Amino acid sequence: MSEIIKKGTLYGLSLGPGNPELMTRRAWALLQTDKIWSYPIRNPKSDSYALGIVLRSGLELPAEHMPLIFPMTHDAEKLAKYWLRAAEAVMEKLLAGEDVLFLVEGDASTYSTFGHLARTVTALDDNITIETIAGVPSFNAAAARVQMPLADVDDTIAIIPAGYGLDVISNMLDEFDTLILLKVKPLLDDIIDLLVERELLPHSRFIEKAGSPEERVIEDVSTLHGETVNYLSLLLVKNPNRQRGEMIRGCRKKTVLKSVS
Repeated sequence: MSEIIKKGTLYGLSLGPGNPELMTRRAWALLQTDKIWSYPIRNPKSDSYALGIVLRSGLELPAEHMPLIFPMTHDAEKLAKYWLRAAEAVMEKLLAGEDVLFLVEGDASTYSTFGHLARTVTALDDNITIETIAGVPSFNAAAARVQMPLADVDDTIAIIPAGYGLDVISNMLDEFDTLILLKVKPLLDDIIDLLVERELLPHSRFIEKAGSPEERVIEDVSTLHGETVNYLSLLLVKNPNRQRGEMIRGCRKKTVLKSVS
């Protein structure tokens, strides 16, 4: 009889936003094992931000490791090909009974490449065990860095990529006490103009590469107008003047905003 090989487990290993000290004990423990490291890169010549976090912790790159290409593009067909190629490379190890750690900056459940990889692996074999290791998202680290509580009592929070556009951002400022805008690079100037118009600049903070050695915090966001910032940039915006509904039995009555015709 041939030996039955138990399939390996795929781990989405969250590393936090950039400071190795923000790794969880669970993530750190898994990195001490002989499991295979895999990590995303944009192209064959680029570095991996996630891998850099681990290397800054003092750990060395193991002999067996797998860079997986996830290009920066919105071309769905092109992305699907790369996701499949990455999943097939990981599957080869998993079917051989080896566990694979996929290194993820921030949290693997929040706007992460791991979601694409996990779904594609599951589509290839729905019997593969997948485990997600929770981590510190960049916006939590950023809020702690600038001493800006994201929510108090019954405050509301929204987290969106800035690419949804100015109309959505403006509407959400009316609906939420705290707005977290991710990937602000393409629309930064327009967002700054909106914050000026809404008189929210004093309640906004810009953080680039939170927790990393290249971290940059800007309190006067207006000074960034006309500047090209890093892809890993976000804005925290508070709206202290947001209209709220009255309290009914300990709950907020929903406030319906009337449009001005």
